[in-house]
Amino acid sequence: MNLDASFLNPERLVLLVLVPLLVVLYLFLIRRKNRSGMRFTNTGVLGAVVPVQSQWRRHLAVALSIVSLITLSIAWARPNGIDQVARERATVVLVLDISRSMEATDVKPNRLDAAKQAAKDFVADLPTTFNVALVSLSGNPASRMPPTLDRGQVGRAIDALKLQDSTAIGDSIVVALSSLTTAPKADDGSIPPGAIVLLSDGQNTAGRAPLQAAGEASRAKIPVYTIAYGTENGYVDLDGKRERVPPDPALLRQIATTTNGEAYTAENLGQLGNVYKNIKSQVGFEEVKKETTALWAGYGLAFAVVAALAAVSLGARWP
Repeated sequence: MNLDASFLNPERLVLLVLVPLLVVLYLFLIRRKNRSGMRFTNTGVLGAVVPVQSQWRRHLAVALSIVSLITLSIAWARPNGIDQVARERATVVLVLDISRSMEATDVKPNRLDAAKQAAKDFVADLPTTFNVALVSLSGNPASRMPPTLDRGQVGRAIDALKLQDSTAIGDSIVVALSSLTTAPKADDGSIPPGAIVLLSDGQNTAGRAPLQAAGEASRAKIPVYTIAYGTENGYVDLDGKRERVPPDPALLRQIATTTNGEAYTAENLGQLGNVYKNIKSQVGFEEVKKETTALWAGYGLAFAVVAALAAVSLGARWP
């Protein structure tokens, strides 16, 4: 659980103003005691009359008491924490690049075949209550499978993808957004949260501006998780001419940032599998605020107990 900076009763934090006052008072009393101790020149007689106390135990007792006051004051203000809770329903639109550059063999056996395998593994690993849709990314993006719970249908649609010309990243985002609107509603009539996972291995060459489409996704509160796929050395042979086909991570990072998603890179099948695992951990869970008063009260009690033990040790005579 991550801590949050919000409180249900923040006005109660006013009690924390006592902390610096207590510190100043303690330092004042120590200084006053030291001054009064200088009046006694015969320290042997003084030691026989007044037991010598451990300085570090006294300081420890005071410090722990103050820390206990701080944590109990925070608990009294009813703080919130952030808890990761598994989503019950969601819709994920998988956008796969099928442009000619996906024929490059820098990812074995080639970019497209490796991407298909990783995508099918990703889909199979998603919660069974999640709807999954498929959109192909080319110069003419298209919905290849509407949102469905049937993983077999999605897998077959992925296998059926064939290479096409051009890369229209912006248009593919728009098609994915449209696909999300067809997702079944939950039993209570609410619309499950949606997310887009977009894999592309090249630069945008057609269609509307990708950042314009990302803005539409942002306004719809749909995060886009992007994967810049392939290596800088990837190439394909087109019409007898060898063309380099490096990915465009900068553009994909901008899309992810605009939509509050995450940007990843993958240069081989192993990295791609790890990326999909990371994405699954993000789309499969949601952050929920949870009151952590009991946790902070426990901290305060623990510090108070140790402070009490330190105070008791000050009054005990040890052999």
